[in-house]
Amino acid sequence: MSQLAQLSEAEIEARFHITGRRAVAFTLAAMARDGERFSLHFGDELFLTTLLAADPERATLTFDSSGAEALNRRLLAAGHGVFVGRPEGVHVQFAGQRIRAATFAGRPAFVADLPGHIVRLQRRESFRIETPRGRPLGFTGRLADGSLLQLPVHDISVAGIGLNAASLPAGAARGDRLQACHFQLDEGAHELACAADIRHLTEREGRNGQRYWRLGLAFDALPAAGQNIVQRYIIRVERERHGLV
Repeated sequence: MSQLAQLSEAEIEARFHITGRRAVAFTLAAMARDGERFSLHFGDELFLTTLLAADPERATLTFDSSGAEALNRRLLAAGHGVFVGRPEGVHVQFAGQRIRAATFAGRPAFVADLPGHIVRLQRRESFRIETPRGRPLGFTGRLADGSLLQLPVHDISVAGIGLNAASLPAGAARGDRLQACHFQLDEGAHELACAADIRHLTEREGRNGQRYWRLGLAFDALPAAGQNIVQRYIIRVERERHGLV
């Protein structure tokens, strides 16, 4: 499991968020100079784009349009999206709001408001998100002794999943392999299946003073299609959380 699962949201912001207009613009401008490619997700669609320029004075980000006019029209109708890329193998993610048509160097382009922050993870990290409390997710798996583990999900990334337990599950130990793991990200959605390894078992204290346990699991053999489903779920929850719906 990524070490992100052991951090609070405030700790994640402090360690992995780039904030401040000039710092954000400087970071995006450097990526534009390097011709970095990003996937731009909006609604249930996406296309690949290249960052072109970032202007701290106007607080704008300029990026390339799609080669498909129908996609361009649907992006303008949506008016916002989420950029996801891996410059130099590092996960980078940020939101684009108030997207409108523009030109750059004489060719069609788009302009968005400069994002308030950029998520930039360490090279070995995967972006994880806490699951919505109003739509709790469940997880099941078989422990090494054959007993069934059924726990609610706290957070998820493409690399692993964090679970909450009122007490330390009997038979669970760091390094153990869980077989026949199953979970689904939306009601009625196709169930995802894989094996997982227990990476950490951490006792914590809740706001009410009660103690509980957090289990961090690293996925093993989650197929590429499953990883794409997880990534789309993360992006959708992020859009909802920031009002980009």
